[in-house]
Amino acid sequence: MTQMKLFHTNLPNAPEPDQLVEFIMQFSEFGQQTMETETEYFFEGSKRSIVTFVNEFWTSRQRCAHSLHEVSYRACFKPQLPRFFISALTDPGELVYDPFMGRGTTLLESAILNRIPAGCDVNPLSKILLQPRLAPPTLSEIQSRLKSLNLITPSKLPEDLLVFYHPETLGQISALKNYLLDRQSAGALDPTDAWIRMVAVNRLTGHSPGFFSVYTLPPNQAVSVKSQIRINEHRKQIPQFRDVAELILKKSRSLLKNFDAKSKAALKRASGESLLLTGESSSTPEIPSQSVALVVTSPPFLDVVNYAGDNWLRCWFCGIDAEAVPITMARNLDEWQQTMTNVFIEIARVLKPGGHVAFEVGEVRKGKLKLEEAVLPCGLRAGLFPKLVLINAQEFTKTAHCWGVNNQSKGTNTNRIVLFSKS
Repeated sequence: MTQMKLFHTNLPNAPEPDQLVEFIMQFSEFGQQTMETETEYFFEGSKRSIVTFVNEFWTSRQRCAHSLHEVSYRACFKPQLPRFFISALTDPGELVYDPFMGRGTTLLESAILNRIPAGCDVNPLSKILLQPRLAPPTLSEIQSRLKSLNLITPSKLPEDLLVFYHPETLGQISALKNYLLDRQSAGALDPTDAWIRMVAVNRLTGHSPGFFSVYTLPPNQAVSVKSQIRINEHRKQIPQFRDVAELILKKSRSLLKNFDAKSKAALKRASGESLLLTGESSSTPEIPSQSVALVVTSPPFLDVVNYAGDNWLRCWFCGIDAEAVPITMARNLDEWQQTMTNVFIEIARVLKPGGHVAFEVGEVRKGKLKLEEAVLPCGLRAGLFPKLVLINAQEFTKTAHCWGVNNQSKGTNTNRIVLFSKS
C-alpha cells in the first residue's frame, strides 16, 4: 500500500503519513464515532469487498467555506469535501485536478489552499463560472465598470422571457448581454467584464428579490417558459422591476467579503498556473502525464440530472448553443460505466505514481442503486488501486428541503467517495 501524506487543518496534531485508516477511525470532530463496514462489488465475475468508513467527516454546518464559492450550480458538492482530501493527500504547490469541474469547487478550493488547479468540463459555462473567481477584480473596479455601462433597452426584446422579468429588467439584461457578447467578439472582454458576466449568470433566476427574476425555482436551474407561466399563475405573481447593476454589485460584495490579503495572494499564485479546459475529460492531452497529485471530482449521475435543461437560460445569456453542448447523459448503468472507465484511463495517465483519486458518487433511484459499487470496477480497469470507501453522512441542505426531500424518500442523503491510488 502506498504511503500517504496526511494532515487535517482543524487538528492540532497531524497524523503520520501512513496513518490514514487510523485517522479516519479515530475521527470524531463533529461528535460522532466512525463506523467501519464494507462495500461489496463485482469485478470480472467475482465478488470483492472494500473497507468502508461512515461518519460526518465534514458538515454543512461548518462556516469555513470561502465566500467566493457562493455561486449556484446543479448537483455541486460543498467546498468542505475537496478541502478534506486536498488537505489530507497533497502538499502546497501540487496539482489538483477535477475532470468534471462544474462550478469549479475543487479548483477554487485547491487555489485557496495554495495548490495548482486544473479542470475540465464539456460545458463551456464551467469556465465562465470559475475563471473570474480565480482572479477577482476589486469592488471599486466592478462598481466603476457598472456605472460606465449604458444599459439602454434594445429595440427588440425576447418577449417569451417576460414571464421571468419585468420589461425594464429584461431590457437591462438584454443590453448587458449584447455588451458582453460584443466585447467578447472584439477580443476586449477583460477580467472585470468576465466577473460581471459570471455574477449576472448567477442572478438570472431565483426565489428571492436578490435575483433578476420573479419567484421561480432555486438558482441552480431554470424552468421552461411554460413551467414559469404555471408558477406565476399558481402564485398569482407578476415580475417586479429589479435593477440589474445594483444586484450585480450586491452579489459581488457578498462574494468578495472573505477576499483578504491571504486569499488574494494564494489566488494570484494559482491563477497564473491554472489550466481550465472545455471538452471531453476522456481526452486531455493538454495535461502532462504523471503531473497530477490528486483528483477530486463528482461525475454526472446517470440520467437523474438534466444539465442542458437546467442551463438553457444561462446559455442564452452567454451566447452558447445549449443543444450543441455534448453533456454526458448515460441512460443505463452499462453506458455510464463505460464512460467512467474511459475517464479513469485518462486520469491514470495524468496521475503521479502515489497519487490519489477521490471519486464522489451518490445514491440514485431512491437509494436502490449505489454508484460506489459501480465505479469500483471502472477504476480497476484503468489500473488504479481501490483503497477505501468514505461515506460522509449528514442531513439535507435547505435546497433539498425546498423540494420536499428527506432521508427516507428520494435524493442523495450522503456523500459517497471511492478513494483510489496509483502505484
